[in-house]
Amino acid sequence: MSYTVGMPTCPFCHSSIVVKQGHNKSGTQRYWCRDCGRTFTPQAKQRGYPETLRQRAIQLYLEGTNLRRIGRLLGVTHMTVAAWIRQHADALPAAPGPQDSCQAEMDELFTFVQAKKTSSTS
Repeated sequence: MSYTVGMPTCPFCHSSIVVKQGHNKSGTQRYWCRDCGRTFTPQAKQRGYPETLRQRAIQLYLEGTNLRRIGRLLGVTHMTVAAWIRQHADALPAAPGPQDSCQAEMDELFTFVQAKKTSSTS
């Protein structure tokens, strides 16, 4: 366990006494602080998909493309696309509710059938 001058400092206790401790699943270097005993990654890789990919999926969905096809085109699973669309729909403002004055529309067929004196034979 050797100490190197270029080692990062601990983000928790700001100590410079850190030791390399393997790699995490994404392949970035992990470090262990000798003072506080915590492990950390100084430059963690960004997780998730880029926002441009999410917006492209929503655009394709609004154009009528189904979820599985969007997933194949963009290289993600269809369930991920469904989650993005659901998340986008939840972020939209609520639809306006019914107004105080209700309007009903009637046509002449309704009044004719309603006022008809004999029953229909068909």
